[in-house]
Amino acid sequence: MSKSSNRVDDLLWKSILEQTFAHFLAFFFADSAGILDLSKPFDYLDKEFESLFPPEPNGKGVRFVDKLVKVYLKDGGEKFVLCHIEVQSSRGKGDLAERMFRYYYKISDKYQVPISAIAILADDNQSYHPSVYVKEFMGTILHYRFNSYKVLHQDEVALRTDVNPFAVVVLTTLLAIKNKNISDEKLMDIKHDLYDEMMSRKMDKSTRQGLYNFLTYYVCFENQGSLTIFESEIENKLGRSKIMGTQEYLLDKAKKEGIEKGRLEERAKLKAEKRAIALEFKKMGLPVADIAKGTGLAIEEIEKLK
Repeated sequence: MSKSSNRVDDLLWKSILEQTFAHFLAFFFADSAGILDLSKPFDYLDKEFESLFPPEPNGKGVRFVDKLVKVYLKDGGEKFVLCHIEVQSSRGKGDLAERMFRYYYKISDKYQVPISAIAILADDNQSYHPSVYVKEFMGTILHYRFNSYKVLHQDEVALRTDVNPFAVVVLTTLLAIKNKNISDEKLMDIKHDLYDEMMSRKMDKSTRQGLYNFLTYYVCFENQGSLTIFESEIENKLGRSKIMGTQEYLLDKAKKEGIEKGRLEERAKLKAEKRAIALEFKKMGLPVADIAKGTGLAIEEIEKLK
């Protein structure tokens, strides 16, 4: 199974967390509905997080997806949920536990509120599963434990029987890890299976579109023609000629990501990021005109990208 590029993975993970966050909380924290006031909207503190932890210059280093979310309690209080996702296919630098601790103490120091932190590991290393950071010197001991969820260690059967829509996100990621370098024909079967799993669960239209976008591009075909065939077959299942606007959705997310980065980084870096995103979409076979619309780059500039 071929996976999408890291930049596209980033967009998909950031999007799916926001579109399914209530389901995400219920999936990982069984008592969340009894503690949190889910009638109030979640507050996604992306700008605040990046002010504490700026991206590395020139986009170098291991790529992560981080979401800092303010949630409200039924008693009127406020708490934070920190979600960290390792989107690369390896263990990275092996410094996850220390990084999670730095996230915790900086966020706690600034906002003075309790934090629940979870790391979702989407790599394929069976033995890599950090959940504790310990530091000791001359009788002084620091022991920090955080929630750690290893996708590769999950039971596929249990995920299929879980009615929570977020289970489809985890199942998609698990199958992407387990099924590498397979044919488009076999991948077609897996994608239809994931689509059927999604349709078997109750959710609103926005959540369903988010899941569809995730399984369509996180579990990626090698050839653009196979994607066209898949989407055509989904249209036939739905009985209508227009599905969920996957390409338009991702292009819009790319544009928004570019705008957000432009507020934090200098114009030259933003230009380079747009070009990199445009090149990734070009490799995926999206129409040049659509890429230009989503990224703001000129068609002539995109055609020259290699």
